[in-house]
Amino acid sequence: MTQPATNTTLLPREGGGLRQSSATSPEAPAFAGEQAAEWPGLVNPDGTRWHYLDTAATAQKPQVVIDAMTRALGSDYATVHRGVYARSADMTLAFEAARRKVATLIGGQENELVFTRGATEAINLVAHTWGQQNLKAGDRILISTLEHHANIVPWQMLRDRTGVDIDVCPLTEDGLIDLDAAERMLTPAHKLVSFAHVSNVLGSVLDAPRAVALAHNVGAKILLDGCQSVARLTVDVKALDADFYVFSAHKLYGPTGIGALWAKAEILDAMPPWQGGGAMIDKVTFERTTYAPAPQRFEAGTPAIVEAIGFGAAADFVTALGLRAIHAHECALVAKAREALQAFNSIHLFGPEDSAGILSFALEGVHPHDLGTILDEEGVAIRAGHHCAQPLMAHLGVPATARASFGIYSDKSDIAALVRGIERTKRIFG
Repeated sequence: MTQPATNTTLLPREGGGLRQSSATSPEAPAFAGEQAAEWPGLVNPDGTRWHYLDTAATAQKPQVVIDAMTRALGSDYATVHRGVYARSADMTLAFEAARRKVATLIGGQENELVFTRGATEAINLVAHTWGQQNLKAGDRILISTLEHHANIVPWQMLRDRTGVDIDVCPLTEDGLIDLDAAERMLTPAHKLVSFAHVSNVLGSVLDAPRAVALAHNVGAKILLDGCQSVARLTVDVKALDADFYVFSAHKLYGPTGIGALWAKAEILDAMPPWQGGGAMIDKVTFERTTYAPAPQRFEAGTPAIVEAIGFGAAADFVTALGLRAIHAHECALVAKAREALQAFNSIHLFGPEDSAGILSFALEGVHPHDLGTILDEEGVAIRAGHHCAQPLMAHLGVPATARASFGIYSDKSDIAALVRGIERTKRIFG
């Protein structure tokens, strides 16, 4: 399958969902045809559709990304940055082009983007380099109640090393980070604010411009966890004036094992390296080592070459489809799902009405794991558990939630299958 053209748009598919279309494109056939070819992971062994509602955990991969990675691992494969032969030079160009594509996706420049193993490593990188260099006992970090563990634990580890203090911003009643409370809490002692742009549990969207302004008003830097936002929102880090932005490829319809740290060039240039080894050096002697400029300074060792190519292909894919159209599609599905689930008196919904692509809920008298198991028997995949957000579960007063999350490939048949599975679960549990 070829890469979609830049003028590709999203049109409704018969039965729901989105399809790529241009002025000359015919109407899309049923799922077993075009859509199945584009999304091979959504086809069951018997040829039926798998109702995949766990995109917030990891997105299925379009064939265009699979093809790009297959070529990179096969006919195009070579190492990068070191080889003097032609294929290595070509692969180096492709690798750096992928960096440029990923940076452009969020409105950044390629010299500001570091490839990491994922958003978790990106946050740890900031904590171990910028945090270790700039924070000390008496300084404060502000996070929120809804953060993923990856945006809690690294700061606690930094606290244990340096003596910084961590404050936790509460949520509004509908599950938004309470920025009025944040404004009251922030002081000149705060040196960093670290918030999720979109909650992985509630789908609530941060008012990022205001959060950035509040942090900068007290002289603090701000890190935004963009794992759930880059695949469904238009992000412009320069317009936001963010200091750090992190995200992972696999939630963006790309591969696992790779993500990105974007940081302002002047901040990145001042940060010391984290890991030592090949590729991140300028010159090595037994007496001393000098380091390469950013971003290479933070990419020790042979990089994830094939994964980077897939990351770039995924960035191209969502850019061609249009993030505004993707977001509108997912919001419409969330609204339909909320309406369908609200018809059950025994279901409690969490999060705001306008959540972005994610809906968490609890079915009275049924543990989310039991619900997830029965739904699986019905060909529906949801996530059940604490979603790496145990403090948020404590705030909600539940041990776990069931979470349905939507993607480009989702349509109303997925909601219908979810409802059928819940109805069966209610019959089983009486």
